[in-house]
Amino acid sequence: MERQPFVSAANVSERLAQPPALAISTVIFALRPSATSGRPTLWLPLVRRIREPFKGLWALPGGPLAQADSLQDAAARNLADTTGLAPSYLEQLYAFGGLHRSPAQRVVSIVYWAMVQPTEADMALESENVKWFRADGLETLAFDHNQIVDYALWRLRNKMAYGSIAYHLLGEKFTLAQVREVYEAVLDRTVDPANFRRQLKQTAHIEATDEYLQGGKHRPPRLYRYTGTTAEDSPVP
Repeated sequence: MERQPFVSAANVSERLAQPPALAISTVIFALRPSATSGRPTLWLPLVRRIREPFKGLWALPGGPLAQADSLQDAAARNLADTTGLAPSYLEQLYAFGGLHRSPAQRVVSIVYWAMVQPTEADMALESENVKWFRADGLETLAFDHNQIVDYALWRLRNKMAYGSIAYHLLGEKFTLAQVREVYEAVLDRTVDPANFRRQLKQTAHIEATDEYLQGGKHRPPRLYRYTGTTAEDSPVP
């Protein structure tokens, strides 16, 4: 019979008396084409853990909070170190501090979320231990990171009712069809093209340019730009 390690009551009491460790994690969303349909779908990069706890499982990019870093600086540094990304949209999402998130010690994670454009996502570092995954249908992740991703998806879908959040997933200029594809990818449902186009053109801060998207088989669609701020300003369909 395998002997279990002896843990004294004193050791347990000492561990419970220690202050929680602080960590930073980041959920990074980007649109990438589906491997089956080719249509844009929502993806995020994950990092394979190379040590215990949860060795071998995938997890969100992150790490311990250093004494000299601000929260946002720590999130940006962790992203740069693991994925090479430096997103312009990086916002604090929530704090997760459940009692049993980590088996070794109490850990409180300050979670940030980021949106990157497809061209930025294409430049992200990938390796055996850093890969992109579709945001829906993730396998079991380390710690409570499935719960964190689910919460980030819920927040993103709720914020889609406002004018600015969708445009962080697009380039500076875009077609109206590309905006619709963002909504369909995030909300995971189809949107009526004609109705969406009509309502979107009536939305503030959507400005037509004199440029057109080239390279298609049909009449090139006009390119638009978002002229509002990153604040949650005007509802869209």
